[in-house]
Amino acid sequence: MDRPDHIIRRRILTGAAAATSLTALGGTALAQKVDDPNTAASADAPANKAATPYSRNEIVGAASDFLGVTAEAAGSAIERIFAENGRPTAYIAGFETAGAITIGLRYGNGLLYMKDHERQKIYWQGPSVGFDLRLNASRVFTLCYNLQYPDAIFQRFPGVEGSAYFIGGVGVNYQRAGDITLAPMRAGVGLGAGANIGYLAYTRHRSWIPL
Repeated sequence: MDRPDHIIRRRILTGAAAATSLTALGGTALAQKVDDPNTAASADAPANKAATPYSRNEIVGAASDFLGVTAEAAGSAIERIFAENGRPTAYIAGFETAGAITIGLRYGNGLLYMKDHERQKIYWQGPSVGFDLRLNASRVFTLCYNLQYPDAIFQRFPGVEGSAYFIGGVGVNYQRAGDITLAPMRAGVGLGAGANIGYLAYTRHRSWIPL
């Protein structure tokens, strides 16, 4: 029959062995977790990752094909946009209709393209007011700057006063909200004259209310 001091000593040794085993298992599990390529990336890594920008040649090719203009015409407009803003992180290719007699309305829809994300359907609509006479249907190719993830596009973008210009058969103007700048390039049929101020609201679903 074991004496009490032997029983206490045996329990201490047993507990120490168990603790050592648990420590070893924990260290092995931790090493496996660090070495496992499936767990190497942290959960918040995508949120901190900057969007991959597009090169000038990529944008010129995509814009000229979509807008139906020559690469030289698209390149002239894009050259100026790149000089002022650099390389875009996304672009939107779509169609819109617009009309104005002092007060105007604009509606459009298209696809948002980003290198690190699936393309996404997008809609936009908005009012304008000014000395304006316009009726047109156009293709729109919009360069997006500092857009790091798709959901950031869903907000209102006021037009930048004095930013509209016309190069090589392509009309360009700027819209800005916070750090994000949009540069829509338009080529289409119709008539227009004058100047206006307004904004476009980009949404996930079509809305006929322009406000």
